[in-house]
Amino acid sequence: MSPRHLTRCGGLALLCLTFGPARAADGPAFDCHKVADGSIAALICASPPLSALDRQLATVYAAATRKAANEHPPTLKAEQRGWIKGRDECWKSDDKTGCVREAYRQRIAELQARYRLVEARGPFHYRCAGQPGNELVVTFFATEPATLIAERGDSVSLMYSQPSGSGARYEGRNESFWEHHGEARVRWGADAAEMNCSVTR
Repeated sequence: MSPRHLTRCGGLALLCLTFGPARAADGPAFDCHKVADGSIAALICASPPLSALDRQLATVYAAATRKAANEHPPTLKAEQRGWIKGRDECWKSDDKTGCVREAYRQRIAELQARYRLVEARGPFHYRCAGQPGNELVVTFFATEPATLIAERGDSVSLMYSQPSGSGARYEGRNESFWEHHGEARVRWGADAAEMNCSVTR
């Protein structure tokens, strides 16, 4: 690999948006010759489905990078490094392949939603607890899994679709949104009480 290529890669495989000749057509977006045996990267290299997810994420990340060109402060590259470290923690999982697959699916969906790379519905405005000042603004995204971004005051939450017997249920880090026919039950915060919210427009 040439010094020029190494400079463009910046020492971080997934952030490299140009691929050298060692990259197999059905391999991931990073050079499998450089991975350690038994690592999560090696697992990805050995799995065509995981390699395909890595290539998809590289494409989505490149599109997000273009959208984030004027972000201040610039956070996307640092977030991606953190995500890679989190992905590699899947070595602790009993189902390493499943853990890595879900990490990729969620990261791809997150970037597509945050940077508006897929079709969106909304925004929809919900009034919560019958209080005009207690408003939730929700936009839905056609990702896989489906996602939404909810805004409440100065707080923003990305949530992922969850299995539900009725209605549409989404969960984020400390928030949840369960909607049925324009009425939603919302929890905003780890220890927060559930609120009833109604769509207004």
